[in-house]
Amino acid sequence: MRWPLRDNDGDGDGWPEVGLASAGGLLGGLVGGLIVVAVTLVLKAGIDFAARQDVWYVVLVPLLGLAVAVLVLHGIGRRAAAAPAVDGPRPPQAWRTFHPDAAHADISSDVVDTAGQEERFPWRLAPLRTLAIIATVASGGAMGTEAPAAYLGVAAGAWLGDRGRWWRRLLRPAALGGGAAGVAALMGIPLVGTAFMLELGRRRGAPLSPARVAAALAGGFVGWAINATFGLDLIRLVVPKEPPGSFAQAAITALFIGVASGVISSLAGLAVYRAKKWRAPPLVRLAVGGAAAVVTALLLVRIASPLAAVGPGGGAILWSETVTALPLTLLAVCLLRAVATTAAVAAGGCGGVFVPFLAVGDIAGRVFAPSLGIGNDLAGAAGAAGGISGGYRLPLTAVAMEIGVGGPYRATATCLVTIVVAYYAGVGIELALDKLRTLVLPAKHAPVH
Repeated sequence: MRWPLRDNDGDGDGWPEVGLASAGGLLGGLVGGLIVVAVTLVLKAGIDFAARQDVWYVVLVPLLGLAVAVLVLHGIGRRAAAAPAVDGPRPPQAWRTFHPDAAHADISSDVVDTAGQEERFPWRLAPLRTLAIIATVASGGAMGTEAPAAYLGVAAGAWLGDRGRWWRRLLRPAALGGGAAGVAALMGIPLVGTAFMLELGRRRGAPLSPARVAAALAGGFVGWAINATFGLDLIRLVVPKEPPGSFAQAAITALFIGVASGVISSLAGLAVYRAKKWRAPPLVRLAVGGAAAVVTALLLVRIASPLAAVGPGGGAILWSETVTALPLTLLAVCLLRAVATTAAVAAGGCGGVFVPFLAVGDIAGRVFAPSLGIGNDLAGAAGAAGGISGGYRLPLTAVAMEIGVGGPYRATATCLVTIVVAYYAGVGIELALDKLRTLVLPAKHAPVH
């Protein structure tokens, strides 16, 4: 049996195909998971170091990291004059040559665009982008580690499957398993890696065939096993400890926090998407986005603390847990964290937005904790899950995360309902904005007869 190389209507569903996919997912997951852990430990060490530094470091060094990332991606990296043919030879210096339509810093798009056709994944660019990821994230920039985990895991699996004719039978499942293992190793929850990769793939219409599901499951459990074996603590997830006191309180909590986290994170997601697609010259992007990042960091330091301005948002969550802040202060920090990530993306930073959405949703939930009479841990956990569902549009990943985190069953049930509310709140605000745009733009740009 051979894996088809250019079909996107399914990867087989017989037992031989599922067995081969599982083997590929295990092998790709092992290689990809270990590579992801090594890089993530470097990123985490940089973030932890930045969190202990003075204000000047928190404000200026991430800007320097963004500048290095832009230099690496646009100084060393170059854009191909024309798109290479699908079956043609790879372009010269493929390790630094980007597709003419590619956004050099957008690592998530490669994972999504090649889902179901992972043999097209440009894994040779991974070393260059890894340097940009380290420059952006390890310097304390406002971008996360989950997109790098998925990207590097898929790149490792694609590289493994590109070793020769026989190995190419394993390319697709190895790449899928590598991405799932990378995310699972980062989160410490196997089904999060599986759901993350499968949901991303559905954005491009990649099939949920038994073979793909088997490869993603195998990779997810390999990543979890790596995390457990080495006792890793790569990302901090809030575990709800105190459940809501009644059904009415649970319902109100899910409604308020779901709407708040869904709307705020959805608006942040739209801003990030536009920032990614901004076609300004790299130096203009760096100047505008970098200036916005500096101003945002200064505001976060002033309103909260230097810790709240560091990294993808874990420091802001820790700050919110250690102080008694007013709801308006928490709301301001929540919005500024969204702006910080958008600014980093606009400047040309290379990283993820999953963890920043976790932080935005977490802090958005804590805004309502006093008025709802619930614990900060439940509000934060519900808001974080809502941020992933509403902002990143990954409700199944949010469900897998919440079940994996654990806690009292009533608290878990509240968070699961929050995920549903946040998803539809995010979709609703986006549809409302699209409707408003269609009403305003035609009148504004109508041709004169």
